[in-house]
Parts: sequence; structure tokens; C-alpha cells
Amino acid sequence: MKDVAGRATFRDVFSVGQFRALWLAQILSVAGDRLALVALTVLVFSRTHSPLMTAATYAVSYLPWLVGGLLLAGLADRYPRRRVMIVCDLVRCGLTAVMVISGMPLPALVLLLFGVTMLAPPFESARAAILPGILAGDRYVVGTAIARLTNQVGFVAGFACGGVTVALAGPRVALAVDAATFAVSALLIRFGVRTSAAPAARLRGHAQARAGARTSSVIRLMFGTKQLRVLTLLAWLAAFYVVPEGLAVPYARALGGGAVTAGLLLAAMPTGMGIGVIAFSRLVSPARRLRVMTPMAACSCLPLVACALKPGLTITMVIFAAAGALSAYQLAANAAFVRALPDRFRGQAFGIVMTGFSLGQSASLVAAGALAQALPVPEVIAISGGLGTIAAVALAARWNRAVSDTSAAEYSPAGSRRQHAPSAEGS
Repeated sequence: MKDVAGRATFRDVFSVGQFRALWLAQILSVAGDRLALVALTVLVFSRTHSPLMTAATYAVSYLPWLVGGLLLAGLADRYPRRRVMIVCDLVRCGLTAVMVISGMPLPALVLLLFGVTMLAPPFESARAAILPGILAGDRYVVGTAIARLTNQVGFVAGFACGGVTVALAGPRVALAVDAATFAVSALLIRFGVRTSAAPAARLRGHAQARAGARTSSVIRLMFGTKQLRVLTLLAWLAAFYVVPEGLAVPYARALGGGAVTAGLLLAAMPTGMGIGVIAFSRLVSPARRLRVMTPMAACSCLPLVACALKPGLTITMVIFAAAGALSAYQLAANAAFVRALPDRFRGQAFGIVMTGFSLGQSASLVAAGALAQALPVPEVIAISGGLGTIAAVALAARWNRAVSDTSAAEYSPAGSRRQHAPSAEGS
């Protein structure tokens, strides 16, 4: 078996049975969610013929992260993570099955969708927090790359299969299929992932465990520690380089194209992301990843500045794909975040990061859309790329100072004690 301290391959990661179970469950969850979203939006539009109601239904699938990401993600630190995932899957299965009932009022359908989505943060937080215990060393980085690729493929496949299923069998059949995916996911986790005690239960006292898992405690840790603060903000840098996806349709119109052009623009960045995560995990050695993390972060936004030149479709797709490929720095940031974070805080911390990630993207897309009312779309994307580059350069400087401070502290006996105690807690 490959030494986990060296460079891992996809085969090494898939040789771990527990990862295979989590991966299959992830495929079902992501694809099933997209399928259900297509079905429900089609169902709402067929009843109301209202684009506003249809768009509002779609938006509901993202809103629960504001609540669930902050309030429920901590369940992954207070209870066994496998149990959290299974319970979330079973409850989501039941809620989705209720949607299938004929004649269900629209407000009830939207409320049920809200409930289903509300359980995504604790599930995803538990899965993200349990993964470092399953995959050691470089296997964790490669496993994270596989998870990112799976999300991209699952989104595309889920939307495509959702459209076909709804067209051939109707929205209720699609919702029933989604309910089944949650049930199968629960079975995969139940029999494919080994159980473990709740991280909080390994602390000295129950009261201390509850206090340690509070959102405020985790936020103070994340933003009171230099390295964790920079790594969190590097994750949220995505708010700048996702702007092209939100403006793809008006950009296509500016290029003189229609739906096909918009589809090509939308596909460019995810394609680049897929290429980037494969290349970064396979070609860049573990020792070099942290060194290239911040330069890649700055470069992930920089290509978008070229949109100010208003290039044609082909060059624009290359620009978007390049930005997507360079976003692979997130793999190194994720691995460093896990290493610096005590295990008992991981579920809540991942929930906070994902909540900020979702909020940041939503806010940036709204702001970019508002700005595009006054400026040409290519210029808006260029502005977003410029602001993101400035932010990334500032974060790179802060990261270098944080690493220098940590290295200097490790040379003094007192500093060494301060630095090593949290790491031992989280190992």
C-alpha cells in the first residue's frame, strides 16, 4: 500500500472502502437534489405560470444555508457523524416522499423543500468532517479533489436527468426518485462507514463539550487564529470568480448569441475547474501545494480582467476556463484548514465556511447584476476579477506573515507550547 506521506493517486483513494461508500452517497445526494429541484420548479410553473414564483422556488433551495449552516452544522461535532448523516438522509427521504402526494398545496411544497435543504448543511458538514479520519495524508487532498469533481458532474447529470425524467414521467416520479436516492444513501453510509464516538464526547466533560461546539466559540477560533482566518477568506474568494456564471446569459447577448452561447459560457468554468483539480492533485507535489496556493488564488481572478477588452466567444471561454482551473488552490487551502483545526470543531467550522461561501456568492452575483444595469457586462466581470485579485494579493501577504509568525514562535519554548497544543487536540 502507498505511503500516505507521499503523493496519492485516485486508485489509492478508491481502495478505501469507507470513501467509496461516502462517494456513492454523495453522487446520489447531489444528483437527486438537482433532479428534485427541476421537478419542483416545473411543477410550480405548471400550476402558476409565474416566472417569479418559479424563481422564488429555486431560490428557496439556497436560503436554508443561512440558518442550517450556522445552527445545525454543529450537530456533526456533538453526535457521531455517521449517525448525523443517516438521520439527515432518512428525514429528507420522508419529506421528499410527502411532496409526491397529489394535490399538495404550493406553500406546503415550498416549505417541504426548505426543510429538505435545511438538512443539507449538517449532512455536508458531517461528511466533510469525517473525511480526514478516513483518508490520511495526501489521500485527503486527492479525495477532496474527487469530491469537487463529483459535485460538478452530479450537478450537470442531475439537471440533465431531471429534465429527461420530468419530460418522460412527470415531476412526481422525479420527486419519488429523489426520495429513493436519500434512502439508498442512508443504507450506503449505514453499512459502508464505520461508526465512531462524537468528537465532543472525547472531551473531559459534557458541559465543556457543549460550550466548545457553540457557533460563537468556533467563529472566535476561526477568526482569532491568523492562519485559519486567511484560509477561511481564501475559500470565500470564490465570490469574485463566480460572477461570470451569474452573468452568462447577458454576456451571451452582448456577444450576439443566445441560449447556445450562454450554455458554452456556463460550461467553460466548470470544465476548467475539473481540469484544474485533476492537474493540481496529480502533478503538484504535496510539499509544493502550500507554496503555490496564494499565487494561484491571486491568478484565479486575474484572467477575468481581460474581459475588459471585450474578446470574442472562444477567448472568453478560455478566460473562464483558466479562472476555473486556477481555483484548484482551494484543495491546498482545504487541506491546510483541516490540519490547523481541532477535530471537535470541524463540523461546525465547515458549516460556517460553507455558509459564508454561499452568502458571498449570492451577494456578489446580486451586486454584479445591479452594476450590469449601468455598465457593459464584460466590464463588470473585469471589475470583479480586479477586486478579487487585489483581495487575493492582500491575503497572500497576510498568509506569509502568519506562516512567519508561526515559524518564529516554534523556535521559542513558550511559543512551541502555544502552537503544538491545539494541533495535538485536532489530530
